[in-house]
Amino acid sequence: MTIHRSLSRRGFLQGSAALAASIPVLGYALPAQYDTLQGRFYKTLKIGMVKVNGSLVDKFRAAKDCGFDGIELSAPGFDIAEVNQAIKEVDFPVDGTVCAGHWGVRHTDPDPAVRAEALKTLKQALRDTHAIGGHTVLLVVGHGKDGTPEECWDRSVENIAQAVPLAAELGVHIAIENVWNQFLYDHDGNEKQSADLFVKYVDEFHSPWVGMQFDIGNHWKYGNAAEWIEQLDHRIIKLDVKGFSRKDDKFTKIGEGDIDWPAIQKALLKINFQGWCAAEVGGGDLERLKEVSANMDKAFGLI
Repeated sequence: MTIHRSLSRRGFLQGSAALAASIPVLGYALPAQYDTLQGRFYKTLKIGMVKVNGSLVDKFRAAKDCGFDGIELSAPGFDIAEVNQAIKEVDFPVDGTVCAGHWGVRHTDPDPAVRAEALKTLKQALRDTHAIGGHTVLLVVGHGKDGTPEECWDRSVENIAQAVPLAAELGVHIAIENVWNQFLYDHDGNEKQSADLFVKYVDEFHSPWVGMQFDIGNHWKYGNAAEWIEQLDHRIIKLDVKGFSRKDDKFTKIGEGDIDWPAIQKALLKINFQGWCAAEVGGGDLERLKEVSANMDKAFGLI
């Protein structure tokens, strides 16, 4: 396979550290910082964006032909044997998944029975993701409407923490996405907000198996995405990307709107990011998918 299916940012870092340790001292050192994301940045997308008729093999092949390096599925909810066959036939990895139903069945819900169901789904998503070689399960942890900030914090941390031992056992990260869920930011606030609460929330788990799938476009309305990247630093396991216009107060295509993309590149290089970035925009046919892929290349300086 062109790209190993267990590829992750931490895997890269661990591999780089092992390589550095194995090189004898010959009067030179490895470069401290890169000046481009080329060769260390892998493009993926959500399966729902692939509006191509046919089998899973056809969809995987279409995404690969459009310049993507992998794809994300929704878990649980797929046939493991079918997915593994498509991966093998197309030589195209599923790098991760999105936890199914996390908006409706939430870890912040005041009802213990609902939280138990959310935990059950998360654990199954971890198992199914591992079974197809993925390394992340994207998770929306809940919604601020479920209680006070303290209640939502405590309920979700207690619930999700019960899945962390399984995540560690399987080698699959729980990747928390920053979304408009009225939690860990001020939904009615301005664009001057920081990522402080996200940092503290991730650190609450005291585990390398819980991190962020940081969505670059989602909180441009509320904070400086480049500064958030620097704040979150090693906690960023993976990226999601879409555009946003503060001026028009709406999401846009990648590269459109008013996000400072050169600053994003600089911040990612500063934290030594290497790994996957998932497009999360309107999909379509082959021409649209090629456009999304090209927009990512331009936004992240891959060309």
